[in-house]
Amino acid sequence: MRIGVVDLDTSHPENWIPIERDLGHEVVGLWDGGSIHPVGYAEKFAEEHKIPKVYPSLEAMVDQVDCAVIHGCDWDTHIDKARVFVEAGKGILLDKPLAGNLGDLNQLKAWTATGARITGGSSLRFCAETRDWLASPLEKRGTPQTVVCGCGVDEFNYGIHAYSMLAGIMGTGAASIRHLGKSVQRRIQIDYGDGRTGLIVIGETAKWLPFYTTIVTQNQVAYFKADAKKLYRSQLEAVLPYLSGETEEPPIAMDELIEPELWALAARRSWTEGDRAVELSELTEEDDGYDGAEFADEYRKSKYPS
Repeated sequence: MRIGVVDLDTSHPENWIPIERDLGHEVVGLWDGGSIHPVGYAEKFAEEHKIPKVYPSLEAMVDQVDCAVIHGCDWDTHIDKARVFVEAGKGILLDKPLAGNLGDLNQLKAWTATGARITGGSSLRFCAETRDWLASPLEKRGTPQTVVCGCGVDEFNYGIHAYSMLAGIMGTGAASIRHLGKSVQRRIQIDYGDGRTGLIVIGETAKWLPFYTTIVTQNQVAYFKADAKKLYRSQLEAVLPYLSGETEEPPIAMDELIEPELWALAARRSWTEGDRAVELSELTEEDDGYDGAEFADEYRKSKYPS
């Protein structure tokens, strides 16, 4: 299929494009909103990566692509950018985090309920190590009872990876989320209501931490770190066949795909309300959520301090 790249904010576009091509798709053009990089960066990127066209607008791109890959690190702009492609019946791969507030997540649900092809989120939801562990016989590995997932850097832009890794291992359907406190990092408890528990460890650390998990079942204790070199391919292999129409079933239904973001929203509400347990049903579209514009501003300053 013909892919259009939307926003060049992070390292993802340069890492995803070779894989997209290797999987048989054509990157026909790009558009960058300028949230992070200066004027002229898009043209330079296109030349370096042999992308034939830089579009002046999303409207100019939409008729020339089959799928848009939206990478913008200001997640609050994802819905407006996706809308152009949804209304034209195009596929959308939405980079993580999908959204930072309940209203935007509900919009994704509404679109997919009417047939829009939208998927994406964190690559940790699709990591090869989780897939391989789950592929072992259930009677041998057992059912995950207590699972710890963690990473460093920040509480949402990177923290969503830990939430997503947990969802990939334990599944969705959590009953309540509770913030357990913060020393160096935040610790969040995900209760499933059937006795199973997930623990998320996220936030800034002095040194880089890998994406990791410890899984305790009735039969064994397993530990692994996700190989960062495999993450993007694992995700793209899972989602591109759906976006290209090769398969009619999404790799993960939207109700389940957005649950890690819902957990993160509930965790934020928990730590702002005295660390009480928060049920997902308590979340409202009036909740503050996570500010995408604020994150993008900090990210830009980190890349261009002057």
